[in-house]
Amino acid sequence: MTAPVLEKPAAPAPGVPEPAGPAGRPAVTPGRRWFLQAAWAVSLLAALVLGFVGFLFTLSDIQERHYQSTAHKTFRDQLARAVAPTGSAPDGEPVALLDIPAIGLHQAVVVEGTTGRDLMRGPGHRRDTALPGQSGVAVVFGRGATFGAPFAELSKLRVGDRIETTTGQGTASYTVNAYGDGDAPITDPAPDRLVLVTGDSDWIPGSTVMIGARLDGDPQQNPGGRPATVPYDKALAADKGALATLQLWSLGLLGAVVAALLLARYWRRSTAYLSLAPVVGAALWAVYENAAALLPNLY
Repeated sequence: MTAPVLEKPAAPAPGVPEPAGPAGRPAVTPGRRWFLQAAWAVSLLAALVLGFVGFLFTLSDIQERHYQSTAHKTFRDQLARAVAPTGSAPDGEPVALLDIPAIGLHQAVVVEGTTGRDLMRGPGHRRDTALPGQSGVAVVFGRGATFGAPFAELSKLRVGDRIETTTGQGTASYTVNAYGDGDAPITDPAPDRLVLVTGDSDWIPGSTVMIGARLDGDPQQNPGGRPATVPYDKALAADKGALATLQLWSLGLLGAVVAALLLARYWRRSTAYLSLAPVVGAALWAVYENAAALLPNLY
């Protein structure tokens, strides 16, 4: 008996739908597959960008408040034990308390340094200037939009408004008397004064706003010996040193995501994702923080 001859299925006529794939789904053509992959990549990129914006205007404030709370306790303890710094200090260390009642700023901890990373912690003292209350000119930078935005309302200060500071040498009071900006800096012959600096916009700033205030009463002794500034200390400077760290954390984030996807093939998917979610979240936070350091330091 001869074996039956199997006929080859005829190609579908024009206008007839393609054969269905598994579970009745249409077969995915190469063009459709490329479109879906591109749409997924664009959606992921959009989610990362929106997440970064959310970090800048929401989570960064939480991070700054946490540091301010911890630093305030530390600095108060240093003041009580008379060991608060009166000269140069390590980057990011608390060096003063700042009160500006006219704009609602109370007991803000001023840290040493004005790089982008320093100003993530709060207002920053420019390392080559006097501390508030000392003889000479003290300069303090502050962000105007992100990481708590301590100087967001700085331009609302008026002549005669008071500024109070506290350092390891005691309290000092200043009276606002001058204004300036990046094109026309403050020129004041008074030897003992305070200059507050922030960006000129709550978007990406292109210049600076400066508020000058004269010291009321006699200054405290200035021990001198201030270190020189670095390029990242300047107003509106980006902390380009964060670029290498950003690249490393980006690789770490990619590795964590790949690990979660691979683990999901051998475990229950929900278990795999939940177990690595804290790792992915921590890596993503570090990526956003280092990306923020590449923005102007007064932003």
